[in-house]
Amino acid sequence: MNYTIRPTEPGDAAGTAALRRMPGVLETTLGLSSYRTADSNAFLANLGPNDHHFVAVLDDGTVIGVACLQVFGNPRMRHVGSVALMVHADYQNMGVGSALLKTLLDLADNWLMLVRVELTVFADNERAIHLYEKLGFEKEGLKRMTTVRDGKYADEYMMARLRP
Repeated sequence: MNYTIRPTEPGDAAGTAALRRMPGVLETTLGLSSYRTADSNAFLANLGPNDHHFVAVLDDGTVIGVACLQVFGNPRMRHVGSVALMVHADYQNMGVGSALLKTLLDLADNWLMLVRVELTVFADNERAIHLYEKLGFEKEGLKRMTTVRDGKYADEYMMARLRP
């Protein structure tokens, strides 16, 4: 499988919207099944200088993964970034998520000089937790009943990777 990781472009809106709604992805994000390409267009158009978004795309342009790093704008928190990641259901467990997250961490460490990178993940998403731990993230706490998923309240772990 050949894919490229690159910054997100306006033409990626339809692919990212489809990815966000995809069964096998939707359940692991805070997205809704009603997310539209127009929502994705608006989101991409409003990215600011603290928003760093990447896509993994196949040679034919199919979006198979999205990774986002948002640096906090508050001057007292400029050393902190928050990440989000999603990978196409057909390409999970194939290294795409690792490659995307490594891209974000390289940016965080070597270009933005972030000390803390944090995220939340559903407490039952063992594959994602394994990926995050493999790349240095640690569980910091459990947020109980934070999100509605499939008609029930779900818990999330807060995780972070610190770099002195």
